[in-house]
Amino acid sequence: MPVRSFVLDRATVEAVAPALEALRTELEVPGDFSAEALAEAESAAQNPPAHVLDATDVEFVTVDPPGARDLDQAVHLQRDGEGYLVQYAIADPASFVTPGGALDTELHERGMTFYGPDRRIGLHPDVIAEGAASLLPNEDRPACLWRIRLDARGEIVHAEVVRAQVRSRAQLTYEQVQQALEESTFGEVPEMLALLRDIGTLRQEREVERGGASLRIPEQEIARVDDHYELRYRDTLDVEEWNAQISLLTGIAAAGLMRRKRIGVFRTLPEADPRDVKRLRRAATGLGIDWDGDESYGAMLRRLDASVPAQAAFLDEATTLFRGAGYLTFDGDLPKESPHGAIAAEYAHVTAPLRRLVDRYGLEICLAASADEDVPAWVRDRLEPLPRVMARTGQRAAGYERECVNLVEAVLLAPRVGEAFEGVIVELNEAKDGEQAQRGTVVVAEPAVQATVTGTDLPLGEAITVTLAEADATTRRVAFRHP
Repeated sequence: MPVRSFVLDRATVEAVAPALEALRTELEVPGDFSAEALAEAESAAQNPPAHVLDATDVEFVTVDPPGARDLDQAVHLQRDGEGYLVQYAIADPASFVTPGGALDTELHERGMTFYGPDRRIGLHPDVIAEGAASLLPNEDRPACLWRIRLDARGEIVHAEVVRAQVRSRAQLTYEQVQQALEESTFGEVPEMLALLRDIGTLRQEREVERGGASLRIPEQEIARVDDHYELRYRDTLDVEEWNAQISLLTGIAAAGLMRRKRIGVFRTLPEADPRDVKRLRRAATGLGIDWDGDESYGAMLRRLDASVPAQAAFLDEATTLFRGAGYLTFDGDLPKESPHGAIAAEYAHVTAPLRRLVDRYGLEICLAASADEDVPAWVRDRLEPLPRVMARTGQRAAGYERECVNLVEAVLLAPRVGEAFEGVIVELNEAKDGEQAQRGTVVVAEPAVQATVTGTDLPLGEAITVTLAEADATTRRVAFRHP
């Protein structure tokens, strides 16, 4: 399920740092790597592979948040007749990790990178993730190079992936590219990134046709106003959505290669539960958001703006549609069609191997499929238990990120206990025998938070005024009451 991210200023980080450290201990979030694992990582970083295929003449660029160092992806786009050629270089950590070694063992314990408001706890040691394997600018790097040809509508015509040496020309931020596109002045931004808008938009249109729904998850920011802090949301930029479509495109292409090879690991997600869609419609009504009965939630989500508090609250609530994600492995016998509920297509994780363990396996399968070679034994031998590894580590990471959100919200709302807020009741629990008060879930528009609410005659789906009853950093609990 999508998870919100936080941006904190230095003072807020210092204020919540002890509580965040205690939270990491409580949830057994991974700590430092062992000396043995670090030694393997440092040795590999000092002796990086040099792949035979030289693609350093391709003018790749990376597009990421400011200050990012673990760069998984670099892109180059060009016209190809009436269609397009997408070249997508993906970091190649598999070339730095010895299967079954000390580092590999710890990677399977971690599963993925953990994100908190004060620090990132990486899947790989920094010497690999932010150094030798990262697609940093003006550095030759080993990579898995995808070449995906699209027709004029943005549909996949052909896809393959090979190992190659690449060199990124620039590390760009979303803001730089967005501004350049809006002002039609490219300067240091390669003109080919204008195609990011064109291809990204085409892929968004194809997604809506399939019945998919990419969710623009707002980033939650903490802003100091006079003598207090406020919770705000920043809407994602269009370029972030277009960039994400290149990643989704590659994941869809990867699923096709896996099916052709008759071995793979799909990312799966059930279609949204009709009860959740109904609950979301109640939230839309209560928050004053128009949602025509014939409009799919995918199309509706695309037109919302997270800089508007009520719409940010709705987008936050919409993440609950994306529940039950998992992985499906197969080797030999093909599964029946397994479309990802949000993407509305078969899909595999292959574009973030520095941050997600499963991507390393997916890339190796696709490399073998493209070369018509056998899948490496270490991939085949450890494929079947991989979903359990990712489920265990994913639950831990999601729990940590969720509790970080709860903690920061509790800290920042603590001075406002007793204040009234406008919100909408989106869910009610059945009252237990003998209970007079009802309990449910309220979405508050400003600040955009979701929390429990208790009261009598709670009006489901209606805009109401609730009072902040509790904001406890110790328990990481925020609760409202009505009336």
